[in-house]
Amino acid sequence: MGKSINWIGIDDHADKLTICLLVGDEKTAAKEWEIAPTDAGLRHLIRWIKGLGGEARCVYEAGPCGYNLYRFLSSKGINCSVAAPSLTPRKPGDRVKTNRRDARKLAELFRAGVLTTIVVPNQRQESVRDLLRARDDVRKNVMSARHRLGKFLLRHGLRFRDGRSWGQQHWRWIRSTVMNEACEQIVLGHYINALEASLEQLRLLDEQVIEVAQEQDYAPMVAKLCTLRGIDVLSAMTILAELGDFRRFASAPQLMAAVGLVPSEYSTGEKTIRFSITKTGNAHARHILLQAAWHYQHAPREGVTLRSRRRGQPPHVVAIARKAEQRLHRKYRRMVARGKRSTVAATAVARELTGFIWAIGQQLRADLA
Repeated sequence: MGKSINWIGIDDHADKLTICLLVGDEKTAAKEWEIAPTDAGLRHLIRWIKGLGGEARCVYEAGPCGYNLYRFLSSKGINCSVAAPSLTPRKPGDRVKTNRRDARKLAELFRAGVLTTIVVPNQRQESVRDLLRARDDVRKNVMSARHRLGKFLLRHGLRFRDGRSWGQQHWRWIRSTVMNEACEQIVLGHYINALEASLEQLRLLDEQVIEVAQEQDYAPMVAKLCTLRGIDVLSAMTILAELGDFRRFASAPQLMAAVGLVPSEYSTGEKTIRFSITKTGNAHARHILLQAAWHYQHAPREGVTLRSRRRGQPPHVVAIARKAEQRLHRKYRRMVARGKRSTVAATAVARELTGFIWAIGQQLRADLA
């Protein structure tokens, strides 16, 4: 590498930016300093970087401060990358952590080419992802509110036994319940109101997500993903918002690794030990894939809803979806028959389902070519 390249590691913090400059192959830092991430501080940073002789390459780790620094530097024509913090190499014996050491380490690893950088979404993509994550937060609130209400009633010896939980009949039973004590009635009303408020929030967010799914940027791929059993519009939008364009993954195993559905492994000498899945990468997409995988425990059957989703889609995409139905159901049944736990079988199915999703993404590339 030529000495004209300036490697700049930045430790991004809400209160200050710690910056380390390595010039070319020099082992000692040319400059280490700190600035406040204010408008004035960032303008000073831009002037300093542009005043350096030669090319400048900046890097910082993704974190709670988001991608504002990346977008600001990029808008000024400065080469900036964002590193995946979970994949940054760390020395097991290094017990000292400071902002300056972190900035220097980023610059050194970036220069060595061992950092794994991420694909930064544009602001529109990030806003859609925030919408999906907000919906997921509300979904969790609904589950928590249901549990609190159900467990409260159970503690007082009240349990619904005449039908499906949380259906209309169940709700009529809840609203008609009268507690023995006034304070208990107040608590019951509070739990009911909290659940109804969360359900209304979820309904409104679902409508917003479905509206976004009809936009040209998302509609074609959403429709193709919905040909798969277990994937509806909301699931497809979550997968797309979290993973972006599947065409950036060169192979299906790369996509599987990106959602943490590949087994972890410890190999040394002639010994190879494989453990449970890594659970690294995108947890939101992994949750959706695992939930979808449970649908394949049932025998393949094209119902009215699935048939309508497949209507009008390219034949090769529908063929992939039907192949997935047959293969994944067969895999689930065989694993369970061999004595594997159902959760293990569902995880294996989710991993292969990810491969079929990747295949559909590659078909989209062929359609656009």
